[in-house]
Amino acid sequence: GGGMAFTFLKAAGKPIGRSLFEAEKKDFALEMMEKAQRSGVEILLPKDVVVGTSLEMTSGEKIVSADAIPDDAMGLDIGPKTVSLFAERIAGARTVLWNGPMGVFENPLFASGTKGVAEGVAACTRKGGITVVGGGDTAAAAKMLGFDQNVSHVSTGGGASLEFCEGKDLPGIKPLEE
Repeated sequence: GGGMAFTFLKAAGKPIGRSLFEAEKKDFALEMMEKAQRSGVEILLPKDVVVGTSLEMTSGEKIVSADAIPDDAMGLDIGPKTVSLFAERIAGARTVLWNGPMGVFENPLFASGTKGVAEGVAACTRKGGITVVGGGDTAAAAKMLGFDQNVSHVSTGGGASLEFCEGKDLPGIKPLEE
């Protein structure tokens, strides 16, 4: 979900209209999808999306299949089928590292995906799972939606959190390990 999904959808040959697209990451996305398929790993991509014509719009949003984003629209949130799929998978996980909102959560028209995923993360936590919300935008979304107390840990480290999970050296942590 989130903006990254559209690069994966575009790499898979799907129309993404005016959605966020990182052209320099398209080959990487394709490589990851091919590697996942060879390894028997499922990459969950949106089945449906909420589209609009601007981030600030106050009405007129539409739910469309992720395979049929109109040329004049941009994906601004995951749709209800995707929310259900993601929340169900997340709720059943033992460990969740959530980095990045599912949509433009600051606009109520595009906050349902992030809220649905937050509900899945909270359900995972209640079942005893370890849940970490990483990144400033995700932490802000969890707080705004009232879910920041329903996770194991909230990290505002953003990119540094991901680099730590990747095992990379972090300047502030390295001296503590010595």
